Amino acid sequence: MDLAIETRALVRRFGDVAAVDGIDLAVPRGSFYGFLGPNGAGKSTTIKCLTGLLRPSGGEIRVLGLDPTADGVAMKRAIGVIPEEQALFERLSAVETLSFVGQVHGLDRATVQTRTDELLALLDLASSAGKLVADYSHGMRKKLALAVALLPAPRLLFLDEPFEGIDAIASRQIKELLHRFVERGGTVFLTSHIIEIVEKLADHIGVIHRGRLVAQGSMAELRGGAGAGRTLEEVFLDLVGAGDAPAAELDWLA
Repeated sequence: MDLAIETRALVRRFGDVAAVDGIDLAVPRGSFYGFLGPNGAGKSTTIKCLTGLLRPSGGEIRVLGLDPTADGVAMKRAIGVIPEEQALFERLSAVETLSFVGQVHGLDRATVQTRTDELLALLDLASSAGKLVADYSHGMRKKLALAVALLPAPRLLFLDEPFEGIDAIASRQIKELLHRFVERGGTVFLTSHIIEIVEKLADHIGVIHRGRLVAQGSMAELRGGAGAGRTLEEVFLDLVGAGDAPAAELDWLA
């Protein structure tokens, strides 16, 4: 299998705590990979290791065949990232932000201009292109962050909670754009707590719990056998040991 992301016994410790504890990821090229886990399971830490923002405590990583530690610059040129906490420049406009990103990636001015116009139009940001990011709504920031990630034409996208806090219109625009990206051979690595969205978008799934990978495979494989006929949410809850958890009750609440 041709893999866009591969890890072997990946570990990341914070003191005595193993936030990521020996996981072996296998993300096929051209796939839409949904990475699921409860809060604190190690999802964001894993992404930070894969994108070179954190140095692993142990194990091996290959992203598009490159080692983020040894080949960090080359790898970063080939990927796009939307972190959970968007790293946007508040005192720049959308156009200025994308121009800066283009310069960092060494793109010529004409290419940056063409891609900027196309991305802002596609994401319904053209009418706000000259406004400062500080004046953008949460949904507009999410869309601009996606434009920033896509501008250099990456082969792999890392998306950490890209649908959190955005409306249905923005969500649909982003989902359609991501589908087209994968159809053209790109790879998406997505984390989200909204399992219904992951179920609709992803064709491969990985589930992390307490720092360990408890399941991985195609959507069909996860739903096979005991998972047949069940939703992804039901499969996920069983994998993390919450499938039979009693419903919370407050007798005093009407």
